[in-house]
Amino acid sequence: MKTQTSIDISHKTIFFIATFLGILWLLFQIKEVILILFVAIIFMSALNPIVESLTKRSVPKGMAIALAYVVLIGIIVGLLTLIITPLTAETSNLLFSLPQTIQKLAPTLGVDKAVIQQELSNASQHVLSLTLAVFSNFLTLISIAVLTFYLIIDRDRLYKLIISLSPNQKERTEKLVLKIENKLGAWLRGQVILSLVIGTMSYTLLFLLHIQYALPLSILAGLMEVVPVIGPIVSAIPAILIAYVESPALALFVGLGFFAIQQLENHFIVPQVMKRAVGLNPLIVILAIAIGGKLLGIAGGLLAVPITVVIQIILEDFLNIDLDTYSDKK
Repeated sequence: MKTQTSIDISHKTIFFIATFLGILWLLFQIKEVILILFVAIIFMSALNPIVESLTKRSVPKGMAIALAYVVLIGIIVGLLTLIITPLTAETSNLLFSLPQTIQKLAPTLGVDKAVIQQELSNASQHVLSLTLAVFSNFLTLISIAVLTFYLIIDRDRLYKLIISLSPNQKERTEKLVLKIENKLGAWLRGQVILSLVIGTMSYTLLFLLHIQYALPLSILAGLMEVVPVIGPIVSAIPAILIAYVESPALALFVGLGFFAIQQLENHFIVPQVMKRAVGLNPLIVILAIAIGGKLLGIAGGLLAVPITVVIQIILEDFLNIDLDTYSDKK
């Protein structure tokens, strides 16, 4: 005779499972806030070495943070002042001529002109939505700046709080947190330098080839450098299409130029600029971007790499292995 086995689930187990699921649900509901906090942590990691360098010179911490912000804002405003006039003019011309450019390319691309006209009409109806989105993103940037300021101010206390959560492994936890901070800061600083270098090289290429709208196209190339693997490819497409309107041969030269920049980036620029940042296997990068984009949209795709960096560091510490070395050997 078969005996029936019964499984007893205690009230504590049910409470634990319900609490765990509730926490997951809550985290999903506030995922935008978590992403903003994570971005602020990245900026804190990048700016903190500058602040510490100033504080070692007897500058008060609050004043050091303010100086770092002033220098950063001054650089941004200075660059905008230099490029705002030609950028505004070229961007306006680009947007004005965009319908005609697309109409010229439609036969080559095999796209129905009626579909293009309909899409352009729909796009013009969403100007207000785009304006509201830009304003919302501006408020988000302000929130990130404020959060970054307070994170740097309270950095030491936050570190003590995190380390106190594991009293039996204080030294290990401290090393882990510092490694994450160093890697995130190095990643952001490296990405900024890469964007400036790639943007400058792209502008030089387009300017020498007399391509219209060289400035906005090169800024796009610099910004898309933040997106690993696919960013340089996406940024090259508009420049090639605009060059193709003038001459297929010119489009070929533009394509070859962007290809040369990408090869120079992959084999020389990135190893030099990002030598202190963590390197991820290209397959992991592609998968991370795909998963991040699927779960959290554009923000998830952009933050996929630093999130993966954090996960890699935690796995390395937990498994006591070096995933970078293992990937290189493979």
